[in-house]
Amino acid sequence: MAVSSAFVGCPKLETLLNHHNLSPSSSSSSSVSQTPLGLNGVRVLPKNNRTRRGLIQKARCELSASSDSASNAASISALEQLKNSAADRYTKERSSIVVIGLSIHTAPVEMREKLAIPEAEWPRAIAELCGLNHIEEAAVLSTCNRMEIYVLALSQHRGVKEVTEWMSKTSGIPVSEICQHRFLLYNKDATQHIFEVSAGLDSLVLGEGQILAQVKQVVKVGQGVNGFGRNISGLFKHAITVGKRVRTETNIASGAVSVSSAAVELALMKLPQSSNVSARMCVIGAGKMGKLVIKHLMAKGCTKVVVVNRSEERVSAIREEMPGIEIIYQPLDEMLACAAEADVVFTSTASETPLFLKEHVENLPQASPEVGGLRLFVDISVPRNVGSCVGEVDIARVYNVDDLKEVVAANKEDRMRKAMEAQTIITEESTQFEAWRDSLETVPTIKKLRAYAERIRVAELEKCMSKMGDDINKKTTRAVDDLSRGIVNRFLHGPMQHLRCDGSDSRTLSETLENMHALNRMYGLEKDILEEKLKAMAEQQQK
Repeated sequence: MAVSSAFVGCPKLETLLNHHNLSPSSSSSSSVSQTPLGLNGVRVLPKNNRTRRGLIQKARCELSASSDSASNAASISALEQLKNSAADRYTKERSSIVVIGLSIHTAPVEMREKLAIPEAEWPRAIAELCGLNHIEEAAVLSTCNRMEIYVLALSQHRGVKEVTEWMSKTSGIPVSEICQHRFLLYNKDATQHIFEVSAGLDSLVLGEGQILAQVKQVVKVGQGVNGFGRNISGLFKHAITVGKRVRTETNIASGAVSVSSAAVELALMKLPQSSNVSARMCVIGAGKMGKLVIKHLMAKGCTKVVVVNRSEERVSAIREEMPGIEIIYQPLDEMLACAAEADVVFTSTASETPLFLKEHVENLPQASPEVGGLRLFVDISVPRNVGSCVGEVDIARVYNVDDLKEVVAANKEDRMRKAMEAQTIITEESTQFEAWRDSLETVPTIKKLRAYAERIRVAELEKCMSKMGDDINKKTTRAVDDLSRGIVNRFLHGPMQHLRCDGSDSRTLSETLENMHALNRMYGLEKDILEEKLKAMAEQQQK
């Protein structure tokens, strides 16, 4: 058996050793060649921990050595020891789905904006997260109301620690502060959470539809990204199905407000009622959120709005779509001048730095007397577009997404009833997802068992054909080949049935895993499965 060059210098090899309590933290002078031989001439790791650590250290050094024959032989021996020692435990232990998150329910906007990751940076974030020692797969869900990281972790405790430290490093927020505001969910609870998020049950605005589009975007951006693997991508794809089903079967979104409409409602609540229609409106940013703000302003009777955007193309498209309101485009460099002529300024851009600070606003003229001379800044962006310091200006009032709670509270009671119906669907879908994930446990064994049987079939078929000579025709050859395939398939049918764990029968997961481990032992499949996992880790680390 050859050792793939992908193992050379792989940082996650050390993690795997730690995972199996084979830490290479201390060196030893013991060499691989001095260890006793086990069955089939394969060297086994002694029970003495110090000697064991020395052997693992030796194995790692040899794996990164040159490719001459003597070194290769030692590397193979070292890898055999690792596999024999760790295979049984590694193939039995299951990685955990973990969510480490902060949301509008647990953390203030000042913290969420520092943690926010722009969509364009999601692939980089996934790569960095999967570069952590105990993280196999990852995804990032970063919106104005939440920053959540979903991972498949070899170890729950170590995985959470590594991800939290990564969040601290990228945001500049101390780990202790993140720990005060984060929430942690594991496996079934993590599944339940993302399903509730996708269904709009965890949103500030219960049942709002924008979050489902954002979950879809996670899958779209993750396609082809190394690290957005089978478990996490399957979780998010199933979450999309749940979000659609809940909205179809419960009508939870009917009459529901969005963040954008809540922002409009908040602005109108703060304005004198007599000026709701006449107030001068300005929208900074013509993306999805800005477009929805304009739509809801029009629904409230507004007839004119100034839209400030980097390019005119999007504004023109909105103007064509909404002929019922006069939309005036202004370029970004006219932003302050437009704000000076507005009574209400809505901001919804992807800028990572504030567009309005105290020094920008304190010299602006007062708003019109009809609104009491106070200019309202309604900021629905995260990171915020309007600095909190603007609130220190006497003639300005600043509101952000955290201030929308008072608007949505009144609309919540009716949708809470629908949320109870949605929970029934989510529970059902969670069970289906867990059954699917359980079925993944046996996939490597099924593949290896089929490959093992196929190798035997081909070898025996070749022996048979050589004995029959060169005179046999194609029809006979095909018949013999079909016969061998039929025998193998009939032989494998029983074992394969007992490896099935998809929720379609009464067999429990523990029974299925017992069958899997029995087959692994009988046919010596564990080592091949571990080698594949090691190789996949090494290749992922090098990409």
